[in-house]
Amino acid sequence: MRILQALTYYRPHISGLTIYVERLSRALAAMGHQVTVLTSQYDRCLPLREQRDGVVVVRAPVLTRISKGVIMPTFGVLLRRLLPTHDVLHIHLPQFDGAGLALNARLYHKPAILTYHCDVQLPAGLINRVAQPVIGAANYLAGRWVQRVVAYTEDYARHSPFLSRYLHKLEVIPPPVEIAQPSAEDIATFRRKWGIGDELVIGMAARLATEKGVEVLVHALEIIHRHTPTARVLFAGPYQHVLGEEAYAARLQPYFTALGSRWTFTGPLEGRELAAFFAVCAVTVLPSLNSTESFGLVQVESMLCGTPVVCSDLPGVRVPVHQTGMGKVVPVGDSLALAEAIQEVASNRAHFIRPREQIAAQFSTTRSADAYNSLYKRLLRK
Repeated sequence: MRILQALTYYRPHISGLTIYVERLSRALAAMGHQVTVLTSQYDRCLPLREQRDGVVVVRAPVLTRISKGVIMPTFGVLLRRLLPTHDVLHIHLPQFDGAGLALNARLYHKPAILTYHCDVQLPAGLINRVAQPVIGAANYLAGRWVQRVVAYTEDYARHSPFLSRYLHKLEVIPPPVEIAQPSAEDIATFRRKWGIGDELVIGMAARLATEKGVEVLVHALEIIHRHTPTARVLFAGPYQHVLGEEAYAARLQPYFTALGSRWTFTGPLEGRELAAFFAVCAVTVLPSLNSTESFGLVQVESMLCGTPVVCSDLPGVRVPVHQTGMGKVVPVGDSLALAEAIQEVASNRAHFIRPREQIAAQFSTTRSADAYNSLYKRLLRK
């Protein structure tokens, strides 16, 4: 089968969406499918065409940016070149080009599905006030013109203004999650590198972005320090020059400076080093603030490494904890509740830990790829 994936950003850009599509594309290619990713050349250093892990990546040059979106004049041209040689189009929203992608699939008589990764809530500003309804309209049209709409969870779908319109064509497919099992040597090396002893280590794996609720964790750490002054946070992920988040980082910098060595940025981690990060933490947190977070792949990655999670009570985000019992759910934006939950989970870790096999049986890249493969085949038969 020849599958065309379309999204605005792809690897090496780091986000839950790009990691999702990369894992899915690699798995589909390993199953013997021909997979092409059509995306943006968001960084001019990236090649316009390359092959990564058996997946062909085609990038359209970026003319300009509107907030976190990009304008790519040749994107449609590349799409119309690729569509005739592919069997199915898989669109990933949100993106400006969603409606155009879906419309072209209809014109070329190609079955199309879309995976809706999260709602869009752009920051305040004149340009964003214009861009927000444009994205909403494009998403709405894309939803009308595709055959099936995929969500990570039914919980998120029923609460999303977009997805709730399309429950009649909804497919729920758990996201692809994979992470290595860290060895004792991996963990020991990570501890030495970051100077970790017996202190309470709280982990957060994310971009330094407004919707992630980093300030909620900052204030929770201040509360925890009243009882456990040596507690520290390890923050794994991009934290410098994050697209569209410069003002947010500047606003939080005084807090990071005041916390000193009790707040450590590791930068992006991958592979066994990321697994070791999760393993050394007593607990990891996802204190997200709004529906731009729809699940949180890092929660399941943490669970697979034996570390429980505390997350916000948001549709979709709360599902991994509710489904596995491996953590606590707290009210959105409540630093006191977050601090109390962190201390409860860290003090009773054995109560919250589940076998790795039990978590993997519910969330894995293989399970997701099999579900998509079945969906593609059903659409092609029709």
